[in-house]
Amino acid sequence: MLAWFNALPGEQAERELLACCAAPAWARAVAAGRPYPDLAAVLAAAAAAGARRGGGGGAAALAAHPRIGQRPAGSGREAAWSRQEQSGMDAAAAEVAAALAAANSAYEQRFGHVFLIFAAGRTPEQMLAAARARLGNDPATERDVVREELRKIARLRLERLLS
Repeated sequence: MLAWFNALPGEQAERELLACCAAPAWARAVAAGRPYPDLAAVLAAAAAAGARRGGGGGAAALAAHPRIGQRPAGSGREAAWSRQEQSGMDAAAAEVAAALAAANSAYEQRFGHVFLIFAAGRTPEQMLAAARARLGNDPATERDVVREELRKIARLRLERLLS
């Protein structure tokens, strides 16, 4: 798959990368680094691009993510990946789902954007506990946490894209 990615025209490579992280500057930077000799080099370039751009593009990257507990609409790769990553919510008890919806709302009121968490492999209870804990963060600390969550999501999706 790496040979395929390296051979794509620039604009097409950027479109593929936007499914990993919806920040155009990040996608341009990663696409511009091609050809890559191996997956490790792509992942390093992606991490560096995210660090240079404040975590991958901030508002653009966050806007592409659905609220935890809400099924992403659409049939594209990004929506399918979001559904897969949030599949742990499928088994959420009604009270946990309701509490998470309330935590999402409180978080958005406090920080002005969707609560973002690397959901893959987490239980609904773990995501709820994280949302509640992060409500106590100051804005600077939360920006750092969001940057790390975006990095982890982009890395997982980039690995999926290239595997």
